[in-house]
Amino acid sequence: MSPPLCPVTPGRPDFFTAVYAVVARIPAGQVATYGLVAFLAGRPRASRIVGCALARAPEGLPCHRVLYRDGGLSPADVFGGTGIQRLLLEGEGVPFLPDGRVDLSRCLWDGGEERSTL
Repeated sequence: MSPPLCPVTPGRPDFFTAVYAVVARIPAGQVATYGLVAFLAGRPRASRIVGCALARAPEGLPCHRVLYRDGGLSPADVFGGTGIQRLLLEGEGVPFLPDGRVDLSRCLWDGGEERSTL
């Protein structure tokens, strides 16, 4: 029997729940990085585990708002096809750079209360 792909971290079974609580707070039109989500969830060095948590996330959680630290999007298969994450973000007004990455300088959420992106 092979080990699970995304095990809950021993001693911290509540980490996935903390990740979901952070992601649920990301306002529409803003994004967060895997590292920021890990930090806000209490495990600053666990950005890869954040990815595992989001792979098992409850339906309706705005996982599309979580990106790589350079503004890069998730692999094409994560959201059910190429470009789905980008379409979801564009629909919320998230700005993109010419190379296809999100312009983090304009829409990176700081973990605080919702603010206007206008």
